[in-house]
Amino acid sequence: MGQHTLLDGAKDRTVTGETVADAKPKTIKNTKKLFIKTYGCQMNVYDTERMREVLAPVGYEPIDGPEGADMVVLNTCHIREKAAEKVYSELGRIRKLKEKKAKMGDGKMIVAVAGCVAQAEGEEIMRRAPIVDLVLGPQTYHKLPEMIAKISRSRGERLETSFDTQEKFDALPVARKPDGYTAFLTIQEGCDKFCTFCVVPYTRGAEFSRPVDQIVAEARSLVSQGVKEITLIGQNVNAYLGKAPKVEGDGEWGLGQLIRHLATMGGLERLRFTTSHPRDMDDELIAVIAEEPKLMPYLHLPLQAGSDRILRAMNRGHTFAHYRDVIARIRKARPEIALSSDFIVGFPGESELDFQCTLDAVREIGYGAAYSFKYSVRPGTSGAALPGQIDEDVKSERLARLQALLQEQQKAFNQSLIGRTLDILVEGTSRGQDGLFGRAPYLQGTHFKGDESLVGTIVKVKIEDAGLNSLSGTLVDG
Repeated sequence: MGQHTLLDGAKDRTVTGETVADAKPKTIKNTKKLFIKTYGCQMNVYDTERMREVLAPVGYEPIDGPEGADMVVLNTCHIREKAAEKVYSELGRIRKLKEKKAKMGDGKMIVAVAGCVAQAEGEEIMRRAPIVDLVLGPQTYHKLPEMIAKISRSRGERLETSFDTQEKFDALPVARKPDGYTAFLTIQEGCDKFCTFCVVPYTRGAEFSRPVDQIVAEARSLVSQGVKEITLIGQNVNAYLGKAPKVEGDGEWGLGQLIRHLATMGGLERLRFTTSHPRDMDDELIAVIAEEPKLMPYLHLPLQAGSDRILRAMNRGHTFAHYRDVIARIRKARPEIALSSDFIVGFPGESELDFQCTLDAVREIGYGAAYSFKYSVRPGTSGAALPGQIDEDVKSERLARLQALLQEQQKAFNQSLIGRTLDILVEGTSRGQDGLFGRAPYLQGTHFKGDESLVGTIVKVKIEDAGLNSLSGTLVDG
């Protein structure tokens, strides 16, 4: 299935910042205000950044809230329960702002719904929410300027949910203006796994891998503007199989070969990738995990459940024994690696014994971090029609037990880092005078004292304290 690692516990995220149009940005005299609210996964964060970029040449500049915006975009996620209802609730608030803007004679506010909810329920959104001017799926946001121009002339389609992923990436500008020293870079979209709980194959389409040359050009643009760490993302990123560089002739590269190539790029200090599927962890990728120092020792590999019976019902295509074997090979290749995972509790038909298998699996593997959720029915998936739907109270009780175990492991892993000296990518200032903040190789936020001139560099910090989600320590001279 197409995996989604939800950011910040699946909280809504708003992504704002400056934009870049292309290698030769145009000067826009009459700028308009753009607000994009981003829900869900890393893919949506990336898509939001690219929407800002395609709208910059037609005069849109990002702002931090919807008040006073000339255009509001809700970039939606369809993974969690009641995702569509959250969108309608937000649209109710936006409607009041749109009406206020019109009454004040301050021009028209364009309202757009993008992303996976738009793809799955586009016509319903148009029917239920008349304030929405545009609905566009995740493979069509490159058409935003064209769609805006058409509706401004009171003609043209307001709903666009085609699935031409290649056209989208061919149309997007190569040059990007990142917000900080880390960046996401989409290399693969869609999924062919069809897990019974997942809507991704229906909202993002079949697996598509971008050509290597296109990925390299985007990475170079990011690095040239100060990015030190790039996370390669995709719904099923380790299924990547993209067209080889032109200088290599015909053929295709897998994720391992792509990582080796990107790692040679000067100025790029760190690489990560997410989210992977256990069935696609091939020998070449495991060898790269072992051999490439720029690849961080942190791997997100979703298991979802520890019971083989539930894994079959989920159509995961692997057993727990297969997953255990993959983990053993990865840990042999790189012993210091930390693991994270996704888990679903309360899948239809899950017994207490099945759930105990999941707890046993967590105890056996051991995780540095994890994301866990109650199963929620997603319309259109085969899981929605399965018998044996679990009561919400049972789901909640099981989730609480699982999360208690996962948090215990996460805290223990963080505490195991006390006394070690880690390379920290300094992202900014924090915690008052001389306070700096950065990311450890294992993704924890790390606090320490140091001069602001260190922002954007990688420094060594001796870890002295650890909480559930963060570390703190002392800068090591030299």
